[in-house]
Amino acid sequence: ESVATYNCIMKTKPLLSLLQLAFLLPRLSAYISPSGTGASRQRRAPSRQRRAPSLRSAGTPPASGIVPFPPTIASTEEDLVTTVVAPPVSSTVLSFDPLPPALSPDRPDPPFLRTLWRFTRPHTIIGSLLAIPAISFLSLPSLLPPDIFSFLFLIGRAMVPALLMNLYITGLNQITDVEIDKVNKPDLVIPAGDLRLRDASLIVIVAGLLGCLGGFGKTSSGGLRLVLWGSALLGTAYSLPPIRLKRFPLLAATSIVVVRGTLINVGFYQHAISTLSSRAPQTILSCLFDPRCALSSLYFGLFGIVIALMKDVPDVRGDALMKIQSFSVRIGQQRIFKTARRLLAVLFGITSGGLMVGACVAPSQLIAACRASIGVAAACMGYSVRKKAQDVNPEDSQEVYNYYMYLWKLFYLSYFALPFAK
Repeated sequence: ESVATYNCIMKTKPLLSLLQLAFLLPRLSAYISPSGTGASRQRRAPSRQRRAPSLRSAGTPPASGIVPFPPTIASTEEDLVTTVVAPPVSSTVLSFDPLPPALSPDRPDPPFLRTLWRFTRPHTIIGSLLAIPAISFLSLPSLLPPDIFSFLFLIGRAMVPALLMNLYITGLNQITDVEIDKVNKPDLVIPAGDLRLRDASLIVIVAGLLGCLGGFGKTSSGGLRLVLWGSALLGTAYSLPPIRLKRFPLLAATSIVVVRGTLINVGFYQHAISTLSSRAPQTILSCLFDPRCALSSLYFGLFGIVIALMKDVPDVRGDALMKIQSFSVRIGQQRIFKTARRLLAVLFGITSGGLMVGACVAPSQLIAACRASIGVAAACMGYSVRKKAQDVNPEDSQEVYNYYMYLWKLFYLSYFALPFAK
């Protein structure tokens, strides 16, 4: 009977193929129809794309209850017999997963303040929030200023334009990297559709103008103007054509190191001495020869090199597609990851040893205890850098990004400990 059934089916093969095609066409029309949910989604958010098709068990149909394709499509004579005579219940079918909540067209728009906070790239904002008071306290001849309230007020006066300039630099980079971020960072507010490009451009322009204007006034100084205007110049050259320094890995890394290492540390140190501290005013050039300022600039400059190298490791795919020749694209993710990790471990090791030596020659027991404690903390941070890197696959973007954010936490701790290391 099986042979007879097989022969009968083979004789009617053209008819069965037509039946399969008739079964398939109505379901395909639901996806290519210009009306309905798909079209409305494109009108509302043209930048949001549907997720790639994935395999789903036939026993668990999509949320809509419609299986868009038949269980199997025969490609051989044996497949044809199996499909028509006994289609398996647990076979695998091709379907589209529903859109995630972050990209669903029916979800409410997120609050503007939350979107703005995400747009600022919070890890950079937090770094600036900690850097300004830390450097200001470092400039004091003692641990605390004579007038703490006036001191904090003047710190806030410098912090507001500095944070606005931080927003300008990070926002401009996101505006010019939308196509790259669609590949590397699709959860950012512009690729995700949470912030329109026009609104983002307006925010960036206003933040840049207000940040530059913050360099004027009686309570300003040459150091503050150096930070604000120098950061604006380098941030613009880093992102905007025709210069667009990020196309050149050495110049891109240098611009990050100059801002994070030299401008911020030297500029705010000179500003603190000129307007906040009771010490005699110093020029920007003379601050470079002040041991406190010079050592902090050197430390955070080297840390800035690590950040500049590590930030491009998880972004290789998008950078390569857009022809951004970062060090990770040219040399490879593994080599850059290991180089950055070793450089930071060495930096923590040298810092720990230097603080231990400084504790031995400290003028008081309190300063000796502070230096020794921070030296031990630096050794522990160096060990953690090496320990956590052992479980990271340099070619796994998510693992590298998590490790990169861990390095930012160590960056925060370094600024938190800076006033106690003098």
